[in-house]
Amino acid sequence: MSFPNISEFTVRRYANSKSFQRGEAYFESGAVTKITQRGKQIQAEVEGHEAKPYHVCLDFDDQGIAAANCNCAYSFEGWCKHIVATILVFTRQPEIIEQRPTLEHLLNRLDHVQTQRLVKELVAEQPQLVDIIDQHVSWMTNPASKPLSAKTGRQITVNLAVFRGQIKQILRDAVDYFEEGYEEDPLTEQLFSLVQAALEFSESGESDNAIAILEAITSTCAENWDEVLEYGADNDEIAWELNIAWCEVILSAELTAEEKVDIQVNLEVWQDEWNTEFSMALEALRQGWDDPQLVRVLQGYISEKGVWAQDIPDYADDLALIRLKILERQERYQEYLYLAQAEGQTQAYLTMLGRLGRVEDAVTAAQTEMSSMEEAFALGKTLAEQGSLPQALEIAQTGFRLWGNCQYELGIWTSDLALELGNHEAALLALKAAFEVKPHFVDYQKIAELAGEDWERIKPDLLRIIRTSDNWSIQSAKVDIFLHEGLIDDAITTVSELSHYHAPLIHRVMKAAIAHNPDWVIVNASRRAERIMDEGKAEYYSEAIEWLEQARTAYIASGRQADWVSYRERLMEVHGRKRKLMGMLKEQYME
Repeated sequence: MSFPNISEFTVRRYANSKSFQRGEAYFESGAVTKITQRGKQIQAEVEGHEAKPYHVCLDFDDQGIAAANCNCAYSFEGWCKHIVATILVFTRQPEIIEQRPTLEHLLNRLDHVQTQRLVKELVAEQPQLVDIIDQHVSWMTNPASKPLSAKTGRQITVNLAVFRGQIKQILRDAVDYFEEGYEEDPLTEQLFSLVQAALEFSESGESDNAIAILEAITSTCAENWDEVLEYGADNDEIAWELNIAWCEVILSAELTAEEKVDIQVNLEVWQDEWNTEFSMALEALRQGWDDPQLVRVLQGYISEKGVWAQDIPDYADDLALIRLKILERQERYQEYLYLAQAEGQTQAYLTMLGRLGRVEDAVTAAQTEMSSMEEAFALGKTLAEQGSLPQALEIAQTGFRLWGNCQYELGIWTSDLALELGNHEAALLALKAAFEVKPHFVDYQKIAELAGEDWERIKPDLLRIIRTSDNWSIQSAKVDIFLHEGLIDDAITTVSELSHYHAPLIHRVMKAAIAHNPDWVIVNASRRAERIMDEGKAEYYSEAIEWLEQARTAYIASGRQADWVSYRERLMEVHGRKRKLMGMLKEQYME
């Protein structure tokens, strides 16, 4: 299967400079030991500092990489070095990727008996799979339905015992997790996936199953939360997700008056038991779609308070977005527009106009109603998807004059769009706007390319931006740019006070600064080495030696080998009892 071309420019854009450099080093050292393609997915094993290799998974669509994941602990900006190394194999050595059949093709090769045997063997290896299989079989085969309650007569086709069992197991696992000393929340993501199952039933029109699943999740959490409460686990996130889910399910289902009362009573009980708030869900239950004020709005009668006759609650925007989601799913587009306009959901209103092909209406409305960069970005992308590229560029350029927090993303997207339209001036201005808020070396180079003869006029402004920026996450970009321009003193200023976490960056600057300012290299490297040696932590002595290597190189490069020998002897005298360190200092390369 062929994939879209992925350029290294794309890789550099989604990985910071440090990750790209380390990923390239991993690629060149052959750290990607196993890489396979199955359909639109690539999986790889990348050797690192741990005993077991890291696992990387790339999912592709027609436009490029749809998702890139790695099981390492990297949590900083962009892709990690393992993802970078994998993509570099994909771009530079595609011939070594092993082609393997997709899961669908594999299963098609088995008959009924073989498939059953495979499932049994997998469950024998991983017993927890049987509960997951039980749940999915219930969904797929739709066994004889049983009433949720004799009172309501609702019918469900899912195994609620499986859901309750999963929730209890998640809570038990969380207790073990906390007792082992971890502080992160291990609960939320797992519980979210169960809530999502309810929403999927709701979206497919199976409201009975959706309500039953939400009841199982909410009641089981409320009844058993004390198990994790004593470890400091709070229920804010999962309770809010349930609040949202209940709203969507309530507003998607056709409920009788008796059913509404049952749900109301349950929600109020769970509020008390779990010490949380389901006020938004209760309001959705009260209003439904028949509330007089809401009905007027959906008919096009719009007032300042929108759907609210009384005070507007804090959750008004969230409830409006849930209603809009349902109206869109039901293809009630004119009511969608009325509600979005009445509730001040400008982004939803403008983008829906664009998606409906009402481009002129969207552009006209944007002139008076668009107030944020995010709204401009969303509308611009929508118009571009409709093929209205000039209008999309116009809207995107307007966005730079509005308040917002997406200037970098808007700038990159607008620059690419302007280039597609052959408007190099607009592309340059948009890329400069992106650079102002989040400098990247790859964007710096692109600006230089676009600027052409104007580069020397533009460059001082870009250098001023990075010199004055206090954004801690752009240190690597600063160093890349300063070293590229030969501005060694600026690079020195950037890294002089950085911690040892930035060691690779500091080493880069030291190597570049040896000929320019050897005294700084000697002083800074010696200080860092002595701090480690004075603390006497043997596991870090190798880092101290790396700093001393930099100092030694600077001493020798500046013609002061005797001073290095004298300094080394003094260190050996001070730290003579540290055997491991002495062994390292006596190595031939340290003489």
